[in-house]
Amino acid sequence: MTGEEQVLRKIGLCVLALGILIVVGLATWEPLLAERVAPPPARKYDSVIARDRWSVPHIFGRTDADTAYGIGYAHAEDDFTTLQDVLAMTRGRLGAISGQDGAKTDYVVHLLGARATIDRDYMKQPADVRALLDGYASGLNAYARRHPGEVKLAKLFPVNGQDVATGFVVRSPFFFGLDGVLASLVGDKPLPSEAAAPATTPVGPNAAENGSNAFAVAPKRSADGWTRLVSNSHQPWRGGVAWYELVVHSGQGWNFAGATFPGAPFPLLGHNETLGWTNTVNRPDLIDVYKLTTDGNRYRYDGQWRPIERRRVWLPVKLWGPFVLPVPKMVARAVQGPVIENEAGAFAIRYAGADQLRMVEQYYRITRARNWAEWDRAMQLQGIPATNFVYADATGKIALIYNAMFPNRRGGANYAGVLPGDQSRFFTPGTVAWSAVPKNIDPASGFLQNANNAPYLAAGPGSELPPQPPLLGVERDATNRGTRAVELLSADRSISQAELEAIKYDTAVSRQGWAKSWFDDIEQASHDETTSAGQVLLREWDWNFDGRGPADALALMVMRTGNAWYYRRQERTEPVVALREAMDHLRKHFGRIDPPLGDVLRLRQGKVDLPLDGGPDVLRAMPLWDVEEDGRLAVKHGDSFLMFMAWDRQGRVRSRSIQPFGAATTRPDSPHYADQAALFTRRQTKPVWFSPAALRANVERVYRP
Repeated sequence: MTGEEQVLRKIGLCVLALGILIVVGLATWEPLLAERVAPPPARKYDSVIARDRWSVPHIFGRTDADTAYGIGYAHAEDDFTTLQDVLAMTRGRLGAISGQDGAKTDYVVHLLGARATIDRDYMKQPADVRALLDGYASGLNAYARRHPGEVKLAKLFPVNGQDVATGFVVRSPFFFGLDGVLASLVGDKPLPSEAAAPATTPVGPNAAENGSNAFAVAPKRSADGWTRLVSNSHQPWRGGVAWYELVVHSGQGWNFAGATFPGAPFPLLGHNETLGWTNTVNRPDLIDVYKLTTDGNRYRYDGQWRPIERRRVWLPVKLWGPFVLPVPKMVARAVQGPVIENEAGAFAIRYAGADQLRMVEQYYRITRARNWAEWDRAMQLQGIPATNFVYADATGKIALIYNAMFPNRRGGANYAGVLPGDQSRFFTPGTVAWSAVPKNIDPASGFLQNANNAPYLAAGPGSELPPQPPLLGVERDATNRGTRAVELLSADRSISQAELEAIKYDTAVSRQGWAKSWFDDIEQASHDETTSAGQVLLREWDWNFDGRGPADALALMVMRTGNAWYYRRQERTEPVVALREAMDHLRKHFGRIDPPLGDVLRLRQGKVDLPLDGGPDVLRAMPLWDVEEDGRLAVKHGDSFLMFMAWDRQGRVRSRSIQPFGAATTRPDSPHYADQAALFTRRQTKPVWFSPAALRANVERVYRP
């Protein structure tokens, strides 16, 4: 071997060795450097899980903490996959599971300083709240110990109460649009815009997935003198904010039936013996953006230069197999909040509910409230940054709370635009007092509704809230769902259970709302050979997505495009373009532009494939879908957990509920993977066996976790 060949051989061996080191490094650095957290304090938990005929878990505990342990274990049995995604997110490790999209969420966790908030405030929480969080985490740990083959990441377990609390801190602001602002600024746009929002936080809601309907009817408006409440949340049918139904019973008097999200140690909506509530997303302006005046690593504030707080974080990005790429990223903060730097400059973000975790205690306290006074007192904690609450109770009281942690603001500035970041007069810390939060309590009309519309369309003529101060930033949107609900409720002076169900499942489009002008523009657009047949078909449409008319499928697809423009505030698509695209799709996959709606709109889960009715922005909500290879539209978001609650004249509660799939949405081998789907598509519900006495005759199995 010549000297030159020896040199080349040595170079080749060095390159090979370097390559091996890189491969080994990419496969080992993330779990090697990941921090293993301390588990919750050791204790023996006394809980029992009783699965009813639909496998809904009824969790019994000696104490509330024991019950929370059972909640964690039961949910892990049904959806350990999603729970791990949420937990990995709280540790800044989601990118090691889901790659680039997960790394975006990890960046947000660091940017918002979520773990710093927990480190500062966790031990300040009341002891019973910490016990609840620790109990839930311990239930998750118990499942992980017994099923090590299902664990996705090394060192992800054990988890503790701090991990659970972090999930609340991170996800809460994404219910009122923080994802849109972050995505816009990261995308080098100087002003917030929702157009770039999707996929900013894969384990939280994005702008396309915010919805819900809610209805409350007081005794004076009901046909039989009962109080009724309908929870009709619109959430994704899978993933980190998909509803999970449960019933809890504690020896300490905590009894509640409803639903929760992965990572939450208690129900987030539903009812106890004496009261209940549901939520709908509201969209107040709770985010202020400040343009900073910078000089290198400093920014000017009230005539003085301050350092921008910066730190480097490493985002794990899964490539393939065990290989994870470390990506460095800087996060920064100013006095107003997190800072994002782009080509237009440096922008600080102030958002409602930042740097606090009172929402955990607030949710827990309202589930334990026994009457309006206790519930209202818990709401005054003002920890939940935003979301409407529609309330009803056994006494006949109903209420709509336009809940929001409104930032303190001074007049003389345009808070909807970009504010000067160099003057303290544009930044007033704190939240508007609870007394100023808009509330519509016991309206004269006897009913309340919200369908993601402004709170000024809730109770009918003569019973509406007056306009609120502009600085609160209350939105003025009027959805078709809200318009239609008030039309139907106002027209019925004596509302029976059957009539309320018919309103909830209504598939009609109001001619008094935004859709009228949208379809008028389609009809009046210039005719040509590519669209004229569609215009003729839509002209004969009956404005109803009940699946009985030949134009329903075409109108469905066109309505979806219009709703994206109107509700999500995206750039308006030309109506004729929307029509042409819908016609092309239907012709390609169905050979015609007038196929039956049920042939096009489907519920699909495993081997289950069923027809659906409803559509975008109607009360029978089916607004988002995946376009399958066969051209069918497989709904993925809309009517999700649905619960009808009622208190009779004696104050006794009863309820019924339904889910699109079943209790075990990520367990294809389970008989409860999609066993509720047929009922859901037929607009039917199942009993909620709330009391232990009612449950006894309907138990599938009972065990200790």
